[in-house]
Amino acid sequence: MKNRFFIFFSFVVLAFLFSASFAGCGYTTRSTLYGKYSTIYVTPFLNKVDITQESFSANKYRIYRPMLETDITKKVINRYLFDGNLRPVNKEAADLVLKGELIEYRKDPLSYTDDTENVTEYRINIYVNLSLWDVKENKVMWEERNFNGNYSYFTSLASGNAIQVSENTAVSKAVDDLARRIVERTVEQW
Repeated sequence: MKNRFFIFFSFVVLAFLFSASFAGCGYTTRSTLYGKYSTIYVTPFLNKVDITQESFSANKYRIYRPMLETDITKKVINRYLFDGNLRPVNKEAADLVLKGELIEYRKDPLSYTDDTENVTEYRINIYVNLSLWDVKENKVMWEERNFNGNYSYFTSLASGNAIQVSENTAVSKAVDDLARRIVERTVEQW
């Protein structure tokens, strides 16, 4: 009796696994925007960093970095090209328009040396405000405030097996992270 139950149970499990393998899970690499939208125009990001607040002690890690908004614009466009779901075009041919403004660039310390207060690890944070517009209907599809991209890195004072990078490399990686997140937010509207 036990043997028959085991054979029946095994048959049911195998049948379920076989049918599930043909059914698939529904995952696709296509955007949920596919079909309705195929092109996007990325307006040049505006630099809205308030440099008048740099001197306050509460904002001592806020920094002004010239031309960062230009780097963000270029990397976002390149990320759309890499992703392939939306093709960057000029404004007249676009289905969607992405508007963005750089509102904050921060370099926050994460760790220090044991014997002194020298910083061994920083995190670069880049904050932007975003809005995605449907050109045909002239309406906002979504808006994001304080959208963030970041990257942590070790300085030359770090000891051990830490991989050390320059601040310029870390900023580039943070912009890459921001661009990736912006494109994901646009095409993966879950």
